[in-house]
Amino acid sequence: MGRVTERRRVIRIRDGSVTARPDTLVAEEPLEIRLGGKALAITMRTPGDDFALAAGFLVSEGVLGSADELQSIVYCAGATGGGPSRASAAERGGGVNTYNVVDVKLAPGVALPDITLERNVYTTSSCGLCGKASLDAVRTTARFPIADTPPVRVEPELLALLPDRLRAAQQVFDRTGGLHAAALFSAEGELLDVREDVGRHNAVDKLVGRALQNDRLPLSQAILLVSGRASFELAQKAVMAGIPVLAAVSAPSSLAVDLAAETGLTLIGFLRGSSMNVYAGDERVALHTGV
Repeated sequence: MGRVTERRRVIRIRDGSVTARPDTLVAEEPLEIRLGGKALAITMRTPGDDFALAAGFLVSEGVLGSADELQSIVYCAGATGGGPSRASAAERGGGVNTYNVVDVKLAPGVALPDITLERNVYTTSSCGLCGKASLDAVRTTARFPIADTPPVRVEPELLALLPDRLRAAQQVFDRTGGLHAAALFSAEGELLDVREDVGRHNAVDKLVGRALQNDRLPLSQAILLVSGRASFELAQKAVMAGIPVLAAVSAPSSLAVDLAAETGLTLIGFLRGSSMNVYAGDERVALHTGV
């Protein structure tokens, strides 16, 4: 859709020199996710891979676990109003399609979850959990217990190579400097997929959603690398997708470490060069000392 970046005029000051020039910025727009026609969540995201984002979000919520549970995802036409009026405007043929509302339909026989009846969540690009009633609400039972997956062992030397491989694949970041990224790697370090977004949680949802669409869940042999910190929410998304290893270039939160310890997730933080901290699940890291 060509909406990933936008151009804006900027006054640039460099070493006392002042110039006016256009600058490339990452686009940020709201995406409303509907489930069976009912509003479920709104997230601030970078346009692109919207269907994958919606699918990945529903994986992390425990609604979807396989491709055959998903019937369709479509943009809602005439989405210029608010709430139910959007749908009615579309039915009347009015409004302009902004491509900022998607409707997800589950396959026949897949029950709608209770969250569609009570929950309407606004999520910012920096916090995907805002609006959750309580911490217990996000401790969803995973469909793919990590402890039951085939063992994965990774060398610290291989982990050290991954941030540079992720950075080399960040095409939009090179133009804007303003995007988070998430990547899936094989246990051998092969880059499987990478997504960028103004929100780190959206980047992960796009990865997981694409995996679901391609019928590749659970991601039981994958390493998830995120370009920022490892929050509780990102740890939860990894667990819900069956990913055994989550690595971040920055710090994890205490709650992310607690969740990793509870679920068997290997959690690595401050992955910078040959340095890293293993906060949980060190049995998957091929340590060469008697720690």
